[in-house]
Amino acid sequence: MQRNLKELMNALAPKFARVEPRLQATKYVRAVMSDLPKRNGWTIAEQVGDSSPDATQRLLNRASWDTLGAMSAIRRFAVSHLDAAAQPTSLSVGALDESGQEKKGTATAGVKRQHMGCAGGIDNGINLVHLAYIRTGAGHTLIGSRQWIPAEQISDPVKAITTGLPLELRFATKGELAIDLLTDAWSDGVRLDFVVGDEVYGACTTLRTFLEEHGQAYVLRIRATFTLTLGGGTCLTCEQVMATHLKQKRQWTTRSAGDGSKGERTYAWAWIATASPTHFLLIRKHCTTGELAFHYCFVPADQPVTLPRPIAAAGLRWPVEETFEFGKDLFGLDQAQVRLYEAILRHTVLVMAALAICAVSAVSARRRTDTQAPPPTRPDQRPPADPGMIPLTIAEIKRLFNAAGIRKTSLEHAAHWSAWRRRHQARARWFHRRSRLATAYSQLS
Repeated sequence: MQRNLKELMNALAPKFARVEPRLQATKYVRAVMSDLPKRNGWTIAEQVGDSSPDATQRLLNRASWDTLGAMSAIRRFAVSHLDAAAQPTSLSVGALDESGQEKKGTATAGVKRQHMGCAGGIDNGINLVHLAYIRTGAGHTLIGSRQWIPAEQISDPVKAITTGLPLELRFATKGELAIDLLTDAWSDGVRLDFVVGDEVYGACTTLRTFLEEHGQAYVLRIRATFTLTLGGGTCLTCEQVMATHLKQKRQWTTRSAGDGSKGERTYAWAWIATASPTHFLLIRKHCTTGELAFHYCFVPADQPVTLPRPIAAAGLRWPVEETFEFGKDLFGLDQAQVRLYEAILRHTVLVMAALAICAVSAVSARRRTDTQAPPPTRPDQRPPADPGMIPLTIAEIKRLFNAAGIRKTSLEHAAHWSAWRRRHQARARWFHRRSRLATAYSQLS
């Protein structure tokens, strides 16, 4: 953990014009990795031993450092370590999604009443578009972020000045911000087997065209009303495709979308060709509820077109939600109590650094800390005497890192409880898997 922290902070050093903000940035990263219940200028300053929040506020608002350059360094650090830990044949996926932060008032850059997933509906807040890097068998973390700014704020000179909007900033949709993130990632040598995203990105024609022009395969969620052109020039919505072409049970195949905490995430899948030989409609149906999800897929002509690959890619969209959960709950991703455009991005970048350090540390510890018992193979199988332990997670890595900085007895106590939790989770995971086997057997009988 300490080695990864030192490696990343050394990589970030050239992005700072002076040593003082560089040292303050290191203290900031350590503070967001701490057990602070709330992370803002005051609490971070107190945590790192400053006499006032002035240095922290200066770091975010006025200090001279290359914010996007720092993001690039974090991206290269995270991707290189995740790639090194993964099997050569494992999928690499870039997941696009936005995350919000509720805000009061109207003085913050980008704030307005809008749909906020964190609020469960319309609320006052800001939204940032993120790119997460996911490598199967290794891990996942955030590697890029951009804040979405409403057009009316960019065109209002007073608002633009008071919230610190760059003079060259132009309005961009979330899909267009995603293009910027992917362009930066490719510039840093990041190679993706698939790009995935929800309906916001699937509905963006500009994004889809950009990906296709660059030969980038994608699996993007689309709405049931999305119109496709099938063979013979027939135009149908996804709902109409379901009603017209998928009437028989044999047209569906049951496959896993990946391994979840409770076992294989199994769904029924259908694969429909369109008029284009490189475009397909992938439909996912929940085996119990029948809930449907539609995915528009592009696979370049020089890449293999096999059903398991887009299914695996579609199943790798959910880790970005887990990354948001870790970022918010463990590192304060949504606790940027600043108002200026650059300050919000700088807080996000420093949280990304903390998240990347813990994600890389968890990946490096996975093989030697994963002692789980073999999964059950029969619904009547007796549980193992020792369920073993799940591998160290980002949350456990963070707890142990903080305990190590106090005293030896605290580390021993934290290690004991970490082992207890991981053993309990391994036991629960084993029983969840057995329950799913029982459900599968009952459906066959």
